[in-house]
Amino acid sequence: MDRPSTAARDAAGERAAAEPRWLDDEEQRTWLAYVHASTLLEDSLDRQLQRDAGMPHLYYGLLVQLSAAPRRRLRMTELARGSKITRSRLSHAIARLERSGWVRREDCPTDKRGQFAILTEEGQEVLRQTAPGHVEAVRQALFDRLSPEQQKSLGEIMRIVAEGLQPKEAGADLPWLR
Repeated sequence: MDRPSTAARDAAGERAAAEPRWLDDEEQRTWLAYVHASTLLEDSLDRQLQRDAGMPHLYYGLLVQLSAAPRRRLRMTELARGSKITRSRLSHAIARLERSGWVRREDCPTDKRGQFAILTEEGQEVLRQTAPGHVEAVRQALFDRLSPEQQKSLGEIMRIVAEGLQPKEAGADLPWLR
């Protein structure tokens, strides 16, 4: 039996490497269900927070991060990293939260370019008032629809996906590091 030449094998390997690994029918159904559900979930939570607190879900997440931080303060770069948003988008969001009186900025004494975002007492109170409705919305939208086993599986799956997407190298070109 004749073996293909090295050039023929290399060409076939290049074609195989260039060919996309298309999703099969079940993978496609799973992917589309994920995209549809995650879009609807984010929209539902965003509408609830707009209705109850006059802020989008992203802003609520920023307030939660600040609330959990020591002295309710974080450097803007850390807040951007934790939120997975660009520093520019964060700056805009913090400006809106400042106008509401929920956050204030403070210059970093050890770094002339650095700033802290600090959760104000008013911001902490907004969180205290908003959290019960938000957690109920999360329960109704997600957890009440799943069995305990499904909840555990979902948590495990999301941790695996997040871990696989976390950059391994320090200099990764990520939007929230720009």
